[in-house]
Amino acid sequence: MRYVILGTAGHIDHGKSALVKALTGIDPDRLKEEKERGITIDLGFAELSYPDGLTIGIVDVPGHERLVRNMLAGAGGIDLVLLVIAADEGIMPQSREHLHICNLLKIKSGLIIITKADLVENEWIELLKDEIKDFVRGTFLDGAKIIPVSSKTMFNIDLLKEEIRAVALNVEPKPVKGLFRLPIDRVFTLKGFGTVVTGTAVSGSISVDEPVEVLPSNIKSKVRGLHSHRKPMQTAFAGQRVAINLQGVEKEDLKRGDSVVLPGRFIPTKIIDAKVDLLQDAPPLKNKVLVHFHLATSETIARVILYGKDELRPGESCYCQYRLQEPIVSMSGDRYIIRRFSPVDTIGGGEVLDPSPPKRKQKDIVEDLKLLEKSNLTEKISFKVWQSGFHGISIKAIEGWVKTELTAIKDSIHKLKEKGIIVEIEDILIHKTFLDLFREKVLHVLKEFHSKNPLKPGMPKEELRAMLKMEPKLFTGLINSIRDVVTEKEVLRLKTFSTILSQADESMKNRIIEMLQIGRFQPPTKEELSHSLKLDHKHLSDILNHLVKEGTLVRINDSLYLTTSIYTEMINKLKDLFSKKPEMTVAEFRDILSTTRKYALPILEYLDSIKVTLRVGDVRKLLLK
Repeated sequence: MRYVILGTAGHIDHGKSALVKALTGIDPDRLKEEKERGITIDLGFAELSYPDGLTIGIVDVPGHERLVRNMLAGAGGIDLVLLVIAADEGIMPQSREHLHICNLLKIKSGLIIITKADLVENEWIELLKDEIKDFVRGTFLDGAKIIPVSSKTMFNIDLLKEEIRAVALNVEPKPVKGLFRLPIDRVFTLKGFGTVVTGTAVSGSISVDEPVEVLPSNIKSKVRGLHSHRKPMQTAFAGQRVAINLQGVEKEDLKRGDSVVLPGRFIPTKIIDAKVDLLQDAPPLKNKVLVHFHLATSETIARVILYGKDELRPGESCYCQYRLQEPIVSMSGDRYIIRRFSPVDTIGGGEVLDPSPPKRKQKDIVEDLKLLEKSNLTEKISFKVWQSGFHGISIKAIEGWVKTELTAIKDSIHKLKEKGIIVEIEDILIHKTFLDLFREKVLHVLKEFHSKNPLKPGMPKEELRAMLKMEPKLFTGLINSIRDVVTEKEVLRLKTFSTILSQADESMKNRIIEMLQIGRFQPPTKEELSHSLKLDHKHLSDILNHLVKEGTLVRINDSLYLTTSIYTEMINKLKDLFSKKPEMTVAEFRDILSTTRKYALPILEYLDSIKVTLRVGDVRKLLLK
C-alpha cells in the first residue's frame, strides 16, 4: 500500500469542492452552513483509491480570505496540491496567497486545474493557460501540467485521475519509520465510541491499544480504535488520513493544534530558532514585531526576533527566533507560515531549525543556525549533543527533536559513538568535549578536597553531585567512567590518594589508642577524648575514622570505639561463654567484660547489627561460628 495526501488550493467559489466530489463521489462539505451557503468553511475530506493499492487522501480547503487560517490547518500534511483556478474568473487573490503558502511549505508536486471549462470557449482557456504559466513561474508548479476540467459535465475527470496517480507515484513518502505524530485538525464525539480526533499522520505508525500522549494539552491516553475514511484498521501509517478513538478523554480537553504522539519523546516548546523567508510582495518585517505563527494545525501569536538584522526586506531571508504565546509541538525540519498581525495576510515562512534552542551568546547564534541548516543528520546530532553540555541529552529526546526515520537516527548515533565523538551513559548522550571537561573538573575538585581534608577517606558522593547539579543516575555513570577515581560506598577519592597523618596527628593517634586500650571495655567516649586531648570534634572524628579504616579501631557507634585487640578479646570471651550454654543475658555479657550496663548495651546492639549475635526476647544467641 502507498499513501499520499492531496490538497486543494485556490480562490473561493472556483469549484474545489465540486472537483473533489467529481473525482471521488464524496461531498467534502460536511457542515450544515456549507450546504446552505454553497461555500467551504472548514476542512473537508475524501478518498481516491486506485486498483494498484495507491490511496490518495484528499484535504479540501476553504478559499475565502477570512478562512486562510483553516486552509493552513489542512495544508501542513499535504504531499501534492491541485491549484484550482476557475475558467470564468482566472487568477484571484487567494489563488496567489494559497500558491505562496504551498511554496513556503515546500510542497514539491502538483497539478494546475482549470475548472468550469464548460462555461468558456477553448480560445479563452488557451489564453488563461499562458497567464497561469507566467503566474507559477519560479514556484514548485513551474512546468506542472495544466488540465481544464468540468465537474458538471465530467470533462477530463478520468484524465485528471490518471495524472494525479502519475504525480503521486513520484511523491517522496512520509517517514513511516519515524516517530508517530498526528496534528489534530478535528475533534468530535461519536455515540458509543466517545472522543475522536482526526488528522494526517505525518510520520510513523500507530496501532490499536498503544499508549499515546496529546500535547501540548499533556493528556495521556490509549488508542481505542482507528479508522481511515470510515474503514476500521489495526494500524495506521504516515501519509494516511486517520481518525483515532481516544480512551478516557473528554472532547472539551482537546483542540485543533494539539498533536497525538508517542509518549516520552516530544517536549512542547514556546521558543523556536528558524530560517525565515519573506515573500517578494510582503511588507518589510521589523525586529520584535508580533506575527501569526502557523505550524501543522497549530496557530499562535509569536514575537519574531531577527538575528543580525533590524529589518527584513521583501524577498530576503535570515535566521530568527520565535517566542510563542502558546506552546506547540515541533521538530527540526518542520515547515511553518507567518502572517502579518494586522491586517492579517501571509508574508512568509520557513524551516524550524531548533525547537529547543539553548541559551547562548549572541555572537554564536548565526553560526550555530547555519550549521543546523546546512549539516547532514550525523553532524546535526553531534552538534545538539554538544549543545546539551554536561547534562547531555537522551536518545528519546533526539528522536523527538529531528524529523527523520528512527533507523537513520540510530545509525548516526552509532557512527558518532564509533568515532569517539559522543558516549552513551544510561541512555544519555554526552559529547566527548564535555566528558573530558567533567573528568578535569572532578579530578580538580577531589584534589582540592584531599588537600584540605588529608584525614578524610574521600569526598561524599552526594556533595560533589550537588555541586555539579547533575541527575543521580547520569552522575554515577559519568563517575564510573573515570578510571582515576575510586568509589567506596558513598565516598569518592582519587586512586592515588591515601590518608597520611602529620607528625602531630601521629602523636595524637598513639595517645588515643593508649587511652582506649587502658579503658578496655569502659573506654572514654568521643566527648571525653575531645576534652582530654583538647581536640575539636571534626579533627578528632577525622583521626578516629582514619584509625577505623586502617583497622586499628572498631567503631561501636559515633561516640564509642574499641581497639581491635580489645574487640578480639571480647569475641573470644563470647565464644567461650556460648560453648558452655546456648544463650546469654545482658547481665552475663556485662559480667564477662567486667563493665557496666552503660557500655554493655551499645556493644551488644552493635554485635546484633553485624549479625554476631541475635536478640531473642531478653537473651542473645550466637550467630558467629
